[in-house]
Amino acid sequence: MTQQNDQLTLFQRIERLHPFETMLYLGMLGSGLIFMFLTFAFLVSSRNLLSGMNQTVPAAFVVSTFLLVVSGFSATTIRIAYQEENTEKLLSTLRNTVLLGSSFTILQVIGWFELKEKGIEFTGIPSGSFLYVLSGVHIFHLVGAMIFALILYVQLAKSNKDVVKRLILLTNPFEKMRIRLFTFYWHFMDGIWLILFLLFVLSF
Repeated sequence: MTQQNDQLTLFQRIERLHPFETMLYLGMLGSGLIFMFLTFAFLVSSRNLLSGMNQTVPAAFVVSTFLLVVSGFSATTIRIAYQEENTEKLLSTLRNTVLLGSSFTILQVIGWFELKEKGIEFTGIPSGSFLYVLSGVHIFHLVGAMIFALILYVQLAKSNKDVVKRLILLTNPFEKMRIRLFTFYWHFMDGIWLILFLLFVLSF
């Protein structure tokens, strides 16, 4: 009987989710499965050939990982700024998060060129190809988050110029939900990359 009540409570929670939340969680589940499949494929793709090349992880990957970790702290500050009703801080941290994400993306591309210089081609050994694929798929997901962040930034900047709209912005549950979902997804992508990066390091 208790188990049935617990299940009912779970279903009630799902029913109460906003459509945006449902879409995001389903999207994250799908993305997680994609990364899990690709990671498994990478693990069984003769990684010993990659380690046998006596190379190291591209320096651009190392720097980009640091920037993404910093962007995670920046994303956390977005929610804090909203709770503090500090719209200027909210906009600046949102902008900084996007800039850090853009820098991460650029460095990832630079890392691809470093891989090529190390003799690890996209069309070469399977394990080398997966380095490009995993990095590229992660970039694709992160770019989607940055596009959403830019749209959110423009809308918030417009609302901040008007006193009434600013008040609505700070009290609207929908805006709070959008910011919460963005930061949650950003941290999710942070976590995905850290796992991939650790796997890359152990493979060289």
